[in-house]
Amino acid sequence: MKFEQKDVEILDINWLKAHEEVHQKKVIELFEMTLRWGGYTKPLLIDRETGTILDGHHRYEVGKKLKLKFIPAIVIDYLEDDRIDVTTWPNSNLEIIEKTDVISMALSGKLFPPKTSKHSLSEYLPPIMIKLEDLK
Repeated sequence: MKFEQKDVEILDINWLKAHEEVHQKKVIELFEMTLRWGGYTKPLLIDRETGTILDGHHRYEVGKKLKLKFIPAIVIDYLEDDRIDVTTWPNSNLEIIEKTDVISMALSGKLFPPKTSKHSLSEYLPPIMIKLEDLK
């Protein structure tokens, strides 16, 4: 099964939960590009059960900065979906990480340092164009 544009849902941004911090410099750069584009060109990847952000923390922060009410995302059953794996980035403080660690961190309200979890998808997230005015 392949992710397609029709799989993109528009979610309430307040339901989403981060599990790791972001690099503010990247948020600013992405904020400026998003304004230039006038919308989102890539959806976030979200766990269906908890609202945990699996891919797209910087896009999420841009949405908050833009005071958006909604955000485009693909929603999956993270713990059961074999198309997505998680490992740690090479310079992370953790040697291993499990999907349950990601969910637990998001639900705790605490955050891993930036670039702790590295999600690998067997499917690419589709390109999209969802205008900012449609997300306000």
